[in-house]
Amino acid sequence: MNLADEAKVKAQALMQNVMGKLVPLAPDSWVPGGVPDPLITHKHGLIGKPVSRLDGPLKVRGAAKFAAERPMPDMVYAALAYSTVAKGRIETLDTAAAEAATGVVAVMTYRNAPRMNKPAVFGSSPTAAGPSDLPIMQDAEIHWNGQPIAVVLAATLEQAEHAASLVRATYQLEGATTSFAEAMMEGTKQGIFNGEALLKKKGDAAAALAAAAHKVDHLYRTPRHNHNAIELHGATIGWEGDTLVIHDATQMVTAEAQTIADVFDLKAAQVRITSPYVGGGFGGKCLWDHQILGAAAAKMVGQPVRIALSREGVYRVVGGRTLTEQRVAIGADADGRFTSIIHTGAVAMTAHNNMPEPFIAGTQAAYATETAYLQVEAATMNMLANTFMRAPGESVGTFALESAVDELAHELGMDPVELRLKNEPSEDPLDGRPFSSRKIVDAWRTGAERFGWPKRNPTPAQTRDGDWLVGLGCATGTYPYYRMPGSAARITLTRDGHATIEVAAHEMGMGTATTTAMVAAERLGLPMERVEVRYGDSSIPGAILAGGSQQTAAIGAAVIAAYNKLVGELLTLAGNDSPLAGLKPEEVGSEGGALAKLDDPARRETYASILDRAARDAVTVEAEASQPMELMHWSMHSHSAMFAEVAVHAVTAELRVRRILGSFDCGRILNEKTARSQFRGGIIMGLGLALMEETQFDERNGRIMNPSLAEYHVPVHMDVPEIDVIWTDIADPHTPMGARGIGEIGITGTAAAVANAVFNATGKRVRDLPITLDKLL
Repeated sequence: MNLADEAKVKAQALMQNVMGKLVPLAPDSWVPGGVPDPLITHKHGLIGKPVSRLDGPLKVRGAAKFAAERPMPDMVYAALAYSTVAKGRIETLDTAAAEAATGVVAVMTYRNAPRMNKPAVFGSSPTAAGPSDLPIMQDAEIHWNGQPIAVVLAATLEQAEHAASLVRATYQLEGATTSFAEAMMEGTKQGIFNGEALLKKKGDAAAALAAAAHKVDHLYRTPRHNHNAIELHGATIGWEGDTLVIHDATQMVTAEAQTIADVFDLKAAQVRITSPYVGGGFGGKCLWDHQILGAAAAKMVGQPVRIALSREGVYRVVGGRTLTEQRVAIGADADGRFTSIIHTGAVAMTAHNNMPEPFIAGTQAAYATETAYLQVEAATMNMLANTFMRAPGESVGTFALESAVDELAHELGMDPVELRLKNEPSEDPLDGRPFSSRKIVDAWRTGAERFGWPKRNPTPAQTRDGDWLVGLGCATGTYPYYRMPGSAARITLTRDGHATIEVAAHEMGMGTATTTAMVAAERLGLPMERVEVRYGDSSIPGAILAGGSQQTAAIGAAVIAAYNKLVGELLTLAGNDSPLAGLKPEEVGSEGGALAKLDDPARRETYASILDRAARDAVTVEAEASQPMELMHWSMHSHSAMFAEVAVHAVTAELRVRRILGSFDCGRILNEKTARSQFRGGIIMGLGLALMEETQFDERNGRIMNPSLAEYHVPVHMDVPEIDVIWTDIADPHTPMGARGIGEIGITGTAAAVANAVFNATGKRVRDLPITLDKLL
C-alpha cells in the first residue's frame, strides 16, 4: 500500500474513532434501529417459513447462465501464463511459439497491453475494489510467484491454454522474502483492518495474568488457505463502443464497475457489470487481475473475450487466507472467573494491500474479563495479496481462543460449558456498550441438552467404542453484525398490484433473491408471487457488498428506506378523497395490497384504487439506506454454541467426526430452509479448517505447490457427519427485520469444538491446524 492510500486509511480510522465516541452517547431513538422494525411483530406471514429458492428450478434446468456461459458474438478465449519467481524483472519473454500455435489470435504482454491506471486498492475509498496497489501488466516487474506475464487469445479455450504453455520467460532475480520466519526477523508492523488498528487494551493484562490463581498460555498456528468455490473465476467481456460490458462472477458489482472505470479512464456509467448467478464466493469472488486483463485484451483485439481461470489459475491469481501464529493466555481466579485475556500474534501479508487476518475480532466481545490485551501484527512477504475468506479473523481466531478456554477448563477441573457461562458478559467487555441482543446462554443450554453433553466423561481417553477412542468437545462461535454504508433500493409498484424490487446485490447460492422477495412481500402486504427481485447489475443504484454476513441487513435497510418513501408518495397520490387523507407515513402500514392506518385498519385503500384515481399505471421510488450508526451504538453479534463428537482409531489414529450440533443465536431467522443450509455449509467449511485444508507454500521460492483439489483437500461426503442445527429465533430489536447475519457464523467455533473433542478422546492437545494423522500418532 502506498503512502497516499495509507494516509486515507489513517484518516478513515480517525473519523471512525471520533464517531465511535459520540454515537454511543446518543439516545436510542436517534440511531437506526432505535425504533424496532414493524416486521419484527409479524408472526404469521412469510418470515421464518421454509421457502425454496426462486433460482432453484433455473439452476436445475441449466437455464441460469453463469458468467462464463454468457455468449458474445465473435468471442475469443483467454488463457494466462504465470511467473515462476517471487520477485524480479522479466529479462526475456519469448511468445513466438505461442503466437504461431493453431487458433491463436494474439498474445498480450506488458509490451503491447493497453496503458492502464493502477486499480484503487480495496479499502482506500468506499468504491475501491482493487486486489492491490500494483499496476497490472504494465511493466516487467514481478511481485509474486504466479503473477500473470502473458494473456493468450485463441479461437478455443483448449488452443489458448496450449499456446500459454509455450510462453517462455527468464528473469533477473531480486531478493525476495518468502519465509515467514525470515519475514518476522525483518520486523512486523501493526495490523490494520477496515481502517482500524487491530489493537485493544483494557487494564494491565500481563500483570493480571502473572497474579492469576489459574492460567494457560499457549501458541496456536493455522496455515494458509485458498479459495475453492465450485464455480471457477470467470468473466465474459466485450466493448460496445466506449462502453465496457463485463458478465462476471463477483460479490461487488458496483465497486468493481467504479474501479475498472478508473483503470480505463472511463466514467462509472460506461462500465456495466452483471452477475446474476455466482457459484460460491466466500470472499474470493471480488476484483482480481483476470477481469482487468480480459478487458484490456478485448480492447486490444477489438473482440469480446472470455477469460476463465483454471483451478491452478485461481491459486495463482486469487488471494486466500493468510497463516497465523497466535498466543492466547487466560488467567482466572479460583472460581474460574477470567481476570486476564491476552490474544496476540502475527500474520503474513504482502506490502501491496492491507488485508491482515484479524484473528482477535471474535475475542473482543466473547467473555467478561477484568483486563485484556489483543493485538495483530503483520510480517511482510513477497506473495500473492491476501483477501477475505469466510469469517476472516473469527474462523481461525476462535480456534485459538476456544482451545485455550477448553485448556483452562481442564486445568480448573470445570465443565467447559459452565466455564463459558460463568464468564458471560453483561455488556461489551472492552468498551461497555450494551449488547443489542445476546441470547448465547439460551443457545448453550438448549444445545447441551439436545447434544447429550451431560453424558460426557470429563477424563480424557476413557471412552471407547471398540478400537475407537470417543470424545466430545464444544466451543463458542461468534461473528459481528455488519451493515455497510451505500446500499439503496428502487421499488416499482404497478396498478395491478405487482412490485419490482431492484438492489445491486448478489446471489451466490445463499438465497438472497428469495429472502428479499419474502421480506418485500411481507412489508408491502402482497403475495410473494407478485414480487419480482432484480439484482446483480451495476446499473441498479446503490452499492451492496455480498460479504461480512451483511447483505441481508443492507438490503433490508435500503428496502425500508424505499418503502417509507413509497408510502409517502402513495399518500400524496391518494389525496383528500381517500380514507387515508391527513395521515402521516409513520401512521400507516401495508396489508392485503393496501395501505391501512396502523391503529384503525378499517381506514384503508388499495394500491390499485390509489393509482387508478391518480391515473397512474405505476409509481417508482428510490432511496438510500440510513448510515449504519447502530454499529457504534450497540455491541452487535451473532453467536453459536458448537458441539462435536469425534472418534480416533487407537491403532491407526484415523480421525472421524461422528456428529456436529450447532446451536445459534442470530436474531430472527427469515427463511428456515435457506438458513439451515447456510449454517450447515459454514460448519462443513469449519470441518475442512479443522481436519484437512492447508495451502502448501514453498518458502524457498514463494510458489503454491498444491494448486488443485487433488492435493488441496476439502471435505467430501464421507468426511461430513450428521449435522444438527437449532436456533433461538429471538429477534434483535435493533436490526432490520430483527435478523443478524448467518453466512459466516457456522465456520466459527467448529474447528475448536473438533480439536477439543480430540483432546477429550485421546488426551492429545493439537494446537496446529489441520489435525492430521501425524499429530495424533
